[in-house]
Amino acid sequence: MVKWRQQVSKWMMQKLELPADIVMDLPRITMIGQLHIYIENHRGVKAFSKEELRLNLINGVLIVKGNDFVIKTILPEEILLEGKIDGVYYEELNNKDPAQKKTK
Repeated sequence: MVKWRQQVSKWMMQKLELPADIVMDLPRITMIGQLHIYIENHRGVKAFSKEELRLNLINGVLIVKGNDFVIKTILPEEILLEGKIDGVYYEELNNKDPAQKKTK
């Protein structure tokens, strides 16, 4: 079922010229130098400190590391973060992990 959805999403993207972030439910990340990062299409804040922001995504976690972080704007699926950004990382959920499998 998942593969079928991916194929339909890819077809829609190509034929209807829709942006990948909308069709595939991906985050859209806009950075302005090392000072600002604007992230759309996240699934909530997992953790926040002055040195790190962790956001839930549909298939993983987005991690922003740096210093002096301040959340300037936060909406249900959007966030604007200011501070000195040292790196942006993505941790993918491992669906093959037995601990994450549902039991019947």
